[in-house]
Amino acid sequence: MAATEQEQFYALLGNLLSPDNAVRKQAEETYETIPGPSKITYLLQAIRNNATPEEARQMAAVLLRRLLSSAFEEVYPALSPEDQTSVKSELLLFIQLEVQSTMRKKICDIVAELARNLIDEDGNNQWPEVLKFLFDSVSSQNVGLREAALHIFWNFPGIFGNQQQHYLDVIKRMLVQCMQDQEHPSIKTLSARAAAAFVLANELNAPLLKHFADLLPGILQALNDSCYQNDDSVLKSLVEIADSVPKYLRPHLEATLQLTLKLCADASLSNMQRQLALEVIVALSETAAAMLRRHTNIIAQAIPQMLAMMVDLEEDEDWANADELADDDFDSNAVAGESALDRMACGLGGKLVLPMIKEHIMQMLQNPDWKYRHAGLMALSAIGEGCHQQMEGILNEIVNFVLLFLQDPHPRVRYAACNAVGQMATDFAPGFQKKFHEKVIGALLQTMEDQGSQRVQAHAAAALINFTEDCPKSLLIPYLDNLVKHLHSIMVIKLQELIQKGTKLVLEQVVTSIASVADTVEEKFVPYYDLFMPSLKHIVENAVQKELRLLRGKTIECISLIGLAVGKEKFMQDASDVMQLLLKTQTDFSDLEDDDPQISYMISAWARMCKILGKEFQQYLPVVMGPLMKTASIKPEVALLDTQDMENMSDDDGWEFVSIGDQQSFGIKTAGLEEKATACQMLVCYAKELKEGFVEYTEQVVKLMVPLLKFYFHDGVRVAAAESMPLLLECARVRGPEYLTQMWHFMCDALIKAIGTEPESDVLSEIMHSFAKCIEVMGDGCLNNEHFEELGGILKEKLEEHFKNQELRQVKRQDEDYDEQVEESLQDEDDSDVYILTKVSDILHSIFSSYKEKVLPWFERLLPLIVNLIVSTLFFFNLNLVIFCKDTHTYRVTVLVKALPLLVRVIQSPDAKAKENVNATENCISAIGKIMKFKPDCINVEEVLPHWLSWLPLHEDKEEAVHTFNYLCDLLESNNPIVLGPNNSNLPRILGIIADGEIHEAIKHEDPCTKRLANVVRQVQTSGGLWTECISQLNADQQAAIQELLNSA
Repeated sequence: MAATEQEQFYALLGNLLSPDNAVRKQAEETYETIPGPSKITYLLQAIRNNATPEEARQMAAVLLRRLLSSAFEEVYPALSPEDQTSVKSELLLFIQLEVQSTMRKKICDIVAELARNLIDEDGNNQWPEVLKFLFDSVSSQNVGLREAALHIFWNFPGIFGNQQQHYLDVIKRMLVQCMQDQEHPSIKTLSARAAAAFVLANELNAPLLKHFADLLPGILQALNDSCYQNDDSVLKSLVEIADSVPKYLRPHLEATLQLTLKLCADASLSNMQRQLALEVIVALSETAAAMLRRHTNIIAQAIPQMLAMMVDLEEDEDWANADELADDDFDSNAVAGESALDRMACGLGGKLVLPMIKEHIMQMLQNPDWKYRHAGLMALSAIGEGCHQQMEGILNEIVNFVLLFLQDPHPRVRYAACNAVGQMATDFAPGFQKKFHEKVIGALLQTMEDQGSQRVQAHAAAALINFTEDCPKSLLIPYLDNLVKHLHSIMVIKLQELIQKGTKLVLEQVVTSIASVADTVEEKFVPYYDLFMPSLKHIVENAVQKELRLLRGKTIECISLIGLAVGKEKFMQDASDVMQLLLKTQTDFSDLEDDDPQISYMISAWARMCKILGKEFQQYLPVVMGPLMKTASIKPEVALLDTQDMENMSDDDGWEFVSIGDQQSFGIKTAGLEEKATACQMLVCYAKELKEGFVEYTEQVVKLMVPLLKFYFHDGVRVAAAESMPLLLECARVRGPEYLTQMWHFMCDALIKAIGTEPESDVLSEIMHSFAKCIEVMGDGCLNNEHFEELGGILKEKLEEHFKNQELRQVKRQDEDYDEQVEESLQDEDDSDVYILTKVSDILHSIFSSYKEKVLPWFERLLPLIVNLIVSTLFFFNLNLVIFCKDTHTYRVTVLVKALPLLVRVIQSPDAKAKENVNATENCISAIGKIMKFKPDCINVEEVLPHWLSWLPLHEDKEEAVHTFNYLCDLLESNNPIVLGPNNSNLPRILGIIADGEIHEAIKHEDPCTKRLANVVRQVQTSGGLWTECISQLNADQQAAIQELLNSA
């Protein structure tokens, strides 16, 4: 290679490090043009040359590692075999010759990255020399080489590939030996980190974890020592283990918890170290709650630690009247302690946590120091979700106590009291509102008058918003006059303050309070409309400065919510003005910065205006749709980073990281995601409200939405994408069948694939529901053979998954840490599973409704699993009773014969009539009736009929009740001897069935079946003595019901 080229490359490295953005950008562009193999040559030469400035050498090492990480397949195989061998041997030589510790680590990172890529699919390590290097170095007298070996192993614990089992004892011996190195703290620390990385890399290998359990005391010792040398790397590794492999800690859990508790309590350590130590305990409360619950002594000591952190607040003279809300300092002990308490209460449950914390909180609330009272109230807010059930019983006592602190002499305590009231209003709604409306509304309105502190006023308004959002309308109406009077007077005062002093914090919250009240009381807000609307319009017209963007956005929201509440008739007097204001803002939209809060408020306001104006809104679509589509199309910034790069970015604002193993993390910049989700939801709203009026935009919206079914960065975006599909088809109907079919073809494959791949059950249920709706819209012929094949496979997987999950739950019930809280969470998992099965049912029902008997051969592939489902659980959730009951007469004899005993077993089960099972049971009864009606030749009707009669009437499932009573009428009208019984002896029982059906309103009076039943009763009436005998066997309610039936038909 020409020397001048290498020199040019050194200059390029220098420019890549330049503080001048333009120089650096130019250098990056030049670097990208260099072919991959040449990059390797230049970079290795820069690393090799000790005369190169240290910063440039390190930069070259980082670039080479990144190149191997991101483009290995493009660059490394392009080298000749000789060059490949040369690269490998040189890198190992560099490590041995390097004297600079930082540089040596960076070369080790390159070696680990290359080794990672040289393990083939079968686990063969195609670089055996690196393993020899590890063994030689780890037992070397040279500390630098021992560090290097451990660093490589830490970076890539899978380096042994399929030889790992063979070398397991050697690996263990190597780690133990290094962890016992008292002379060299760096070796001890690195070996502990390497051991932790190895455990994490083998988290599913239970025998290996057991084999390595006795390394944990050494890891804990290294953790303790390193923390006091201001190194929290081992502590971070322990947090990862608590997160991902908590069971590894079980044999030494007490020691682990005692150590982390000691570190957390040690004020000589940094805040970050103390918070990380606490994070180990909190993570275990989430990942291994049952295991942790056995160590109540530790939990009892951890709770005061969290509370002590929450007291770690600073005095701030300007706090009370600050006009900007400062973001929470997430590094502060107070915020960390509060978050930890919230998570631990949710993880361990209130049964354990509340008795432990209650006395501490009561003592804090009586402390003369404001910081303790503040922390006590914030702690009450934090535990509400986790201790929900236990706090409900003592809520009256808690609320009375908290309300006293709205009068506390210190503004930050009053603020914390507002916070607690607002949080309880959310956590315990609507019971909280029903029990405490009188006390709470009055107290909050009084606190909103607190002229001594803007922050307290604003937070009281925020608590009022929480209260009204979940308040039943009827409860709020009696307070409406008083609420409006207070809100209006505060708004007038705060508008004056805005003009005179420029302060806006309280006004922002008051405007939202007004919106929330209007939203709850709806049309009852009409009398107050004229009181507020002029001022609100005035704010939108005049609050145009940058610092008033949030106020303007919230006011736009308030106007649109009031409009929606009072309805079109009242709002029309201002609709034109409001639309002009919105249009003006929209026109200036291009000048708004991407993070302008007005954008999301505008998007939601337009959708509300659409609901108010209906079809008249169509004329505004050309203005609205451009910015809306732009926001819905936001592409988030993402990055795949290894641990080295991430350390440089973790403090970068707005990035969130998820570890994906192998020392790699996936990063996403979250800014704009919420706005994107809101915009997608608004597109759903337009399609729903405007129907065919939205047809001009269906094509561009469907092209946007279909790919978003795979937008895994935000659940709300995927839900909106799924919801939009059937609505867009409805909109497109007006264009004719060909256009509609083209649109369906565009979305169908993606929807089916999404059902197969969606990881979140809440989102999956929405996708499945939407798919079923689409089939209902499109009808027969909408799925081809490939679709049926793929869909059948996916539905089969969903049913099999249910059985697998049930087995896993049974295994968890055998776990030594199993307790009643574990059972509760298993029940929740089961409910979630069952809900997905109801969506399988929706899809099957829509297919049967559209395809009728043509789909039976396809369906029979699923039948064995559905039969198993009936056998294994009473939950028959309409799945195929939908099919049995709606389509039984088309069903095949073999299927019916197979199903009948199972249906009977469900009906005769001891808890068949329990609330959660009754619908399933009634579906089974109806199914058997239909089998007898439509396929009498496939079963013994004479034998089954008496049983079927004994199971009547149906009253929960109204649709099936009608089918069943109609069949009963068929039998009675044909004088069926089995139904009537010898000498009509069954008639009293039959009249009782009819009476009970009437009592439970099983059949609407306008249904023709009612007339048939009344005729049956009248026929019995004509028979004199028989009628008297029948009536005498009915109770008073049943007799009244029979009379009601006769009167109505």
